[in-house]
Amino acid sequence: MKLKDTLNLGKTAFPMRAGLPTKEPVWQKEWEDAKLYQRRQELNEGKPHFVLHDGPPYANGNIHVGHAMNHISKDIIIRSKSMSGFNAPYIPGWDTHGLPIEQVLAKQGVKRKEMDLVEYLKLCREYALSQVYKQRDDFKRLGMSGDWENLYVTLTPDYEAAQIRVFGEMANKGYIYRGAKPVYWSWSSESALAEAEIEYHDLVSTSLYYANKVKDGKGVLDTDTYIVVWTTTPFTITASRGLTVGADIDYVLVQPAGEDRKFVVAAELLTSLSEKFGWADVQVLATYRGQE
Repeated sequence: MKLKDTLNLGKTAFPMRAGLPTKEPVWQKEWEDAKLYQRRQELNEGKPHFVLHDGPPYANGNIHVGHAMNHISKDIIIRSKSMSGFNAPYIPGWDTHGLPIEQVLAKQGVKRKEMDLVEYLKLCREYALSQVYKQRDDFKRLGMSGDWENLYVTLTPDYEAAQIRVFGEMANKGYIYRGAKPVYWSWSSESALAEAEIEYHDLVSTSLYYANKVKDGKGVLDTDTYIVVWTTTPFTITASRGLTVGADIDYVLVQPAGEDRKFVVAAELLTSLSEKFGWADVQVLATYRGQE
C-alpha cells in the first residue's frame, strides 16, 4: 500500500503550479471584455465624487518597483472608495515634457543643434508616446482598474490648451506673481532643472585667494584697504557684489613690508596667510570685531 493511500486528502482540480504568468493575462482580458471599470462607473453615476489627483508618471523607460508601489496603492484607494459608494474615476495620464526625453535622444546619437527644430520635436514626441503605451500595458499587468483607452498625455494640444486656460484663470485671480526664487539651470543641457534632479558628485576644484578693494569703509577702513577672500568657486567672482564677514570673528588690518596697500584678514589666520603670500615684517595696524 502506498503512503498517500493512507492519508485522507481533499480532492481539487487546481494544478500543482499556479502558472500566474499565463493565467493573469487571461483574467485581465476577461475583466477588460466584461468592462468592469465602465460598469462600476455607471453603477456610481450621480453619487458623491472622490477624485484622486494623480501625479502622472514620466514617459521615460520601463516601470520599476517604485511605480508598482505608487500605482497599486492608489488603485487600492480608488477601488475602496468606489466600492464604498463614491463616484471614483481613474483616468491614467503621463508627463511627456522635459529634459529626460531629450537626454535619451542624445544618447541615441540625435544631435539637436544640427537638425531642424520641428523634426527634433517630432522625434521627442514619437519617443514619448512609445513609452506611454509601453508603460500603460505594464500598469494593466499590475491589475489596475482604470479608463486605459482614454488616457491623457501632456503633449496633446487639448491638454496644453487646458493648461493655458487654467493659468489664465489663476492670473486673473491674482495668484501669479513675480518673486525671488533660485531656479537651477543646466548650461550643458540648456534647460531648467528641478531641485530633486540635482545630484552632487565629489570633485577636485581650484581654489583661489584674491583681494577685494574697499569701496566705502564707513569711517572704519580706508579706501586703500583690501579684504582678503578665499573661495572654492572662483568662476563666481565676476558676478560677486559683496563680501560677508563673521560678526564674532576678530580681524586685523595689516601692512606687509614693501606693500603700499593694507589688507584685512582673520586674526587667527594671519601667520598661515603670511607664509602663503610671502609677506615679511607684517605690521598690525588695527584689530576689529567682525560686527564693526
